[in-house]
Amino acid sequence: MLVHIVMFAFKEENKEANLVQVKAMLEGLPSKIESLKRMEVGIDISKSERSFDLVLTSTFEDQAGLSAYAIHPAHLEIVNVIKEVTTMAKVVDYLV
Repeated sequence: MLVHIVMFAFKEENKEANLVQVKAMLEGLPSKIESLKRMEVGIDISKSERSFDLVLTSTFEDQAGLSAYAIHPAHLEIVNVIKEVTTMAKVVDYLV
């Protein structure tokens, strides 16, 4: 299994509404993308200096599954929204 984790820092403008929108959009992906086996999306509650605003943890069978997800039209639609409302993203991929 391959785990893909992404953390996002959101722009301050309309931050709360954008967090809710992006979370809902991401949570809709497992029903649209076959290679996406599991996804969990969380909005930060600590609000510390070190915190990112939103994290997603997704699971795939293998690298091919992640690659298929990366180019899937439903994913790319959300990527376009995320690029507009975030300032930074950090990624970690690892095998289990």
